[in-house]
Amino acid sequence: MNLVAGVDSSTQSTKVVVCDADTGTVLREGRAPHPDGTVADPEDWWQALTTASDGLLDDVAAIGIAAQQHGMVALDEHGVPVRPALLWNDNRSAQAAIDLTEELGGPQACAEAIGSVLVASFTASKLRWLAEHEPHLADRVTDVLLPHDWLTWRLTGEFVTDRGDASGTGYWSPGEGRYREDVLATAFGGRKPRTPRVLGPAEAAGHTRDGKLVSAGTGDNMGAALGLDVRPGDVVVSLGTSGTVFARAERPSADPSGQIAGFADATGGFLPLVCTLNAARVLTATAAMLGVGMAEFDELARRAEPGADGLALLPYLDGERTPLLPDAAGTLTGLRRDNMTPENLARAAVEGMLCGLAAGVDALRAEDIEVGRVLLIGGAAQSRAVQVVAPLIFGVPVTVPAPAEYVARGAARQAAWALAGTPNPPAWQLPGATELDVTDPDAGARIRDQHTDAFTRVHGT
Repeated sequence: MNLVAGVDSSTQSTKVVVCDADTGTVLREGRAPHPDGTVADPEDWWQALTTASDGLLDDVAAIGIAAQQHGMVALDEHGVPVRPALLWNDNRSAQAAIDLTEELGGPQACAEAIGSVLVASFTASKLRWLAEHEPHLADRVTDVLLPHDWLTWRLTGEFVTDRGDASGTGYWSPGEGRYREDVLATAFGGRKPRTPRVLGPAEAAGHTRDGKLVSAGTGDNMGAALGLDVRPGDVVVSLGTSGTVFARAERPSADPSGQIAGFADATGGFLPLVCTLNAARVLTATAAMLGVGMAEFDELARRAEPGADGLALLPYLDGERTPLLPDAAGTLTGLRRDNMTPENLARAAVEGMLCGLAAGVDALRAEDIEVGRVLLIGGAAQSRAVQVVAPLIFGVPVTVPAPAEYVARGAARQAAWALAGTPNPPAWQLPGATELDVTDPDAGARIRDQHTDAFTRVHGT
């Protein structure tokens, strides 16, 4: 039996899974936390990987690394970071993203060049911030890597990346399949740092010192898609701290509205993705306001009728990225004396969160992406209230895979693919799932209409 390991180096922690290369069965797992914050010393990622994998990798033949997208790891000529890495969730580069988009000719031209309209999270925006605010450090930069690239380099000594993660830099074009050196130079004030070589989906990055093969690696969303074996007609909705909606596509996206990020995936195709800032924390914040634990919150939401008796929550508790309302706050509409109950408020929170994600599903539909079913993942996907409401809101069957580290599993599957050298990745089965059908499409339509009306009243069309 060949064994492979997959690593998920996320914002908050490193997870490692060891799998059977043929079946995907998870045999061993490890985890280690990262320091909190929006900047990081990359060495902390390495220490977390060392801790999480301690005693797990002796008999492993290949390793794959998936990690948080976008982060900026800027190295000097000695391979030393010139400053702590800026992570995807560091918003100091928001104005830089706006300025750079305009310099590239506006949203339409930007989307056509790099597949996406720039926002603060993209590496290009962070490089612009560095050039403007710390030019003495920018002058020392010789190489720019992403978090997964840096970890792969530490394992192999090679500066390499993959299409999926490269597509989140803001200076690699999914449509053209190449770096846009002109965009990079514009972003970085004329400077031209080296970028990692982009590997093919099944290409090996190199080997560790003890001879283990290391695959190309990828970004976390691309790793999740590979771990879930996303097929045509599948749309993934992930309910974590933030929410994401993505699907596989055969052609690249270029959405000038900025709603869809036109990423590449880890298989040679494309991964159009919509991101919202408000997902699972909407539920935990509402539970805290009600003074109940999550189990009781779940029960309250399930006891209320669809539509929460007229209550509608626009859940922009941290502002919002999609729709682009960075300074918005949450709004609860439809309050009357007879519907002001804990049950209705809990239900309104669940429906509001899912309506925000359903808008992302609609955006993919508008790009001619087939939506046959929703794969619902993330911590909040295990809520029974969420599982009751989700088919109503999305209007298609919903599959809730068993809880698992799907990003790490995708990285392991990529490692198995590189090890096998086959045209396609190995066929791994999902480890069990709950299937949920649409039972009342009319109720779902009424809830969506209620939220659309509330949005229009508060934020306009």
